[in-house]
Amino acid sequence: MAEVQLEADAKAAGAGGRPLTQKSESLWQDALRRLVRNRAAVLGLSIILLLVLTALFAPWIAVRSYEVQVLVDQHHVPEWVLTVFPSMKPYAKVSTEYPLGADYVGRDLFSRIVYGARVSLTVAFIGPLISLLIGVVYGSISGYFGGRVDNIMMRIVDVLYAFPSLLFIILLMAFFRGTISDIQPGTVAYTISSLDKATGGLLFIFVGIGLTSWETMARLTRGQVLSIREKEFVEAAHTIGATNGRIMFRHILPNILGPLVVAETLAIPGYISTEAFLSFIGLGVNPPTPSWGSMISDGSRAIRSYPNEAIFPALALAITMFAFNFLGDGLRDALDPRLRGTQ
Repeated sequence: MAEVQLEADAKAAGAGGRPLTQKSESLWQDALRRLVRNRAAVLGLSIILLLVLTALFAPWIAVRSYEVQVLVDQHHVPEWVLTVFPSMKPYAKVSTEYPLGADYVGRDLFSRIVYGARVSLTVAFIGPLISLLIGVVYGSISGYFGGRVDNIMMRIVDVLYAFPSLLFIILLMAFFRGTISDIQPGTVAYTISSLDKATGGLLFIFVGIGLTSWETMARLTRGQVLSIREKEFVEAAHTIGATNGRIMFRHILPNILGPLVVAETLAIPGYISTEAFLSFIGLGVNPPTPSWGSMISDGSRAIRSYPNEAIFPALALAITMFAFNFLGDGLRDALDPRLRGTQ
C-alpha cells in the first residue's frame, strides 16, 4: 500500500516536486515578492511613502505657515542645534519655538522643509509621467514602423541630444520669466503666466523637463520595440489580422513596460536635482514658495555662521534622492527576467 501511495504522489507532482495543480507565479507577482525581499528597496519605498504623507498633510505637520516672517526671530535656533553645531554658540539666539531654527527673515525652517517636500515630490511624479507619455509614444512609433520613419524620427532625437538639456532649461526659464512681466490681460501668455503663478512657478519647470527628458525614454522604447516586434507571438498576431494598435497595446507594450518603469524610477533623482538647481540659481519656484534648492541657496550665504539653514534642507534633498535610487535599484533587480524564480 505504501508503494502505491508513493506512486500516486509522484504522478501528482510535477517537475521539481511541485504539485501539478499549483498555480505558477506571474512575472509581476514574482517581481513583487523579490522587491519585498530587498531591504534597501523597502526602505526607499517607506521613505517615499512617508514623504508623500508629509506633503499631503503639510498644513497639520508644519509648526506655522511657510511664508510667515518674524524678523525679531531671525537665526533663532533650539538648544539641541547648538549641541550639533557648537560653533554657533557665541552668537546664536536660543528659542524653543522653532524645531530646526529660523532663517534670515524669521521663517520656520521645519515648516518650509515640510512644504518643500510638495515641490520635490510633484517634480518626482510629474517629470516621469511627461517623459513616459512623450517618449513611449514617440519611441514606439519609431521602432514599430522602422525604415524611413525610424530614420527621420531618430535624427530628430539626435539633434535634440546635441543641445545641453540643462542649458536649454535655463534659457527657457530665463526667457519665460523675463517676458511674462509685460503681458496684457486676456491673452494666452497672460493665462499661462497666471497658471504658473498658481502653481508657485512649477509650470515652466514642468515644461522645461518635459521638453528635455523624453529623448532617452524614446531611444530606450525604440530599442525595446525593435527587440520584441520580430518575436513569434507578434508574428502570430499579424497572421490572424490584428491591427497595429492592438499589437502595440496588447502584445508589445506589456512586455517592455518593466524596463521603462525601472529607467524612469532611476531618472527621478535627476528631475529632483534639476528643480533644486534651478531654484538654487533663482530660476525655480516663485518666492515665497519653499523649495529645498532655494533654501540651500539662502542658507549658503551664512553657512559658516548658521550651518543649520543650509544643511537641514540639503539632508532632506539627499534622503529623498537616495530613497528613489534605492527603489529604482530594487525595481531593476525585481523586474529582471533572468532572476525570475530566484530568492
